[in-house]
Order: sequence, then C-alpha cells, then structure tokens
Amino acid sequence: MVGTFALVFAGCGAIVVDASHGGAIGHVGISLTFGLVVMVMIYAVGHIGGAHFNPAVTVAFASAGHFAWRDVPAYIIGQCVAATAAAFLIIFAIGGAANAGATAPAVGLAAAAVIEFVLTFFLMFVIAAVATDARAVGNLAGVAIGGTVALGALMGGPLSGASLNPARSLGPALASGSFDALWLYLIVPVLGAVAAAGTYRLIR
Repeated sequence: MVGTFALVFAGCGAIVVDASHGGAIGHVGISLTFGLVVMVMIYAVGHIGGAHFNPAVTVAFASAGHFAWRDVPAYIIGQCVAATAAAFLIIFAIGGAANAGATAPAVGLAAAAVIEFVLTFFLMFVIAAVATDARAVGNLAGVAIGGTVALGALMGGPLSGASLNPARSLGPALASGSFDALWLYLIVPVLGAVAAAGTYRLIR
C-alpha cells in the first residue's frame, strides 16, 4: 500500500503540478517521476511485500505460479485503496487539475488498447526477468523496472496515458469522477501482464 500510494501521489501529483503551473515539469519530467518513484519504492519495500504496486503484476505473478492466488484479493484491495487515498490527497493538497492525473485516451480506443497492452507487456516481461530468474542481475531490479515505467510513460503518455496499472487509473478516476474509458485501463494491462509472464516462462 505504501508503494502504490507513493506511485500515485508522486506520479499523478506531477501531472497535476504540471497542469496547474504552466507546464513546469513537462512530459519528460512526469515520465521520470513515475519511473523514479517506482524505482525507489522497489528498494524501500520490495523485500517486505514483493513490490506489488500494480494489480496487473500481482495477477500475472499468480498466473505464472510465482504468487499464491489466495493472496491476490488482499493485495489488489490494498493497491486500489492506497491509489484512491493518494488521489484524494492530491486534490486536497495540490488541486484537481488534469482530473487528478486520471488516464484518458488521446487516440482511438483500439489504438489505446494496443498501446496499453504492449507497454504493460514490456513492463511485466522485465519484471519477470529480474524478479523470477536467478540469472538476472537482481540488485538492479529497481533500476530496470523503474526505467521501463519511465520509457513507457515517455512513449505512451501522450497517446493512451500509459497507465500500465489498473490501480493507478482507478484511484484518480474515483477521486475526480472522470471515468472516460476506465474499463480499458482496468482490463487491458492485466491481459498484457499475464501474456508477458507466460511468454517469459516459455523463453526461460
């Protein structure tokens, strides 16, 4: 919950600051914020809860046999509660500009779905490599995963919003009342992550 809270508060907070302060952070800055907060939280709490800040990652780990299905509901509830709390705090402390960082497609729904699927696939593929394969350089897991989040936001942010994370989209949507294509961000990242976990398992 701490990791997911930090992800939404810092990442979506950066979007709100940028929108309310004349582009002070910029698209690159927002992307780096998302990548950096994921990186530091992996090192901060990864050894405690496995650094599950994303329901899609939790489901994908369970689908590949690396996480117990019985623990999935509790993790997802915790992630979604933390994301929603962070979004409400953003509105209280910073303001509700840009719908508190809610994701919405700037392209057609089909194109947005493809982008979200592929970028989440990349993210989970990297996570599967550094978290489940002993041959990978494990002490650089935070850098690799945070870097993947940043590059996903850099490429996909202006197109689909580059959510890659159902909780990250759900929290700001609930706090701001902006539900534009929310179903896409709740379903497609899960499909992309499960596909990636299965693909890495086959390759390994």
